[in-house]
Amino acid sequence: MAGNLVAVTDADFEQEVEKHPGVAVVDFWATWCGPCRMIAPILEQLSVEFEGKVKVTKLDVDSNQKTSARFNVRSIPTLLFFKDGKVVDQVIGAVPKATLAAKFLQHSA
Repeated sequence: MAGNLVAVTDADFEQEVEKHPGVAVVDFWATWCGPCRMIAPILEQLSVEFEGKVKVTKLDVDSNQKTSARFNVRSIPTLLFFKDGKVVDQVIGAVPKATLAAKFLQHSA
């Protein structure tokens, strides 16, 4: 993973995301998903811009179906925003950087 992105799996999701103090964003994606590839560089930029404030993670839905099902992820990309282990927001689909940056700012303030 480039930037400050952390790859997470079914096995380490609880430790990396749900036990993370503060804000964590999970990008539910797949290699074959075009819109996922469109937002990947945006998430890399935001992971650098919000370093120390927001933990940015990526979860491959094909390899980690248990976590995807648990959070009812039906379409990708889906971004879930966690604050102290609880889901507080979500973004579905490829959206502009300004939209994502506003969400990052909102939850990291």
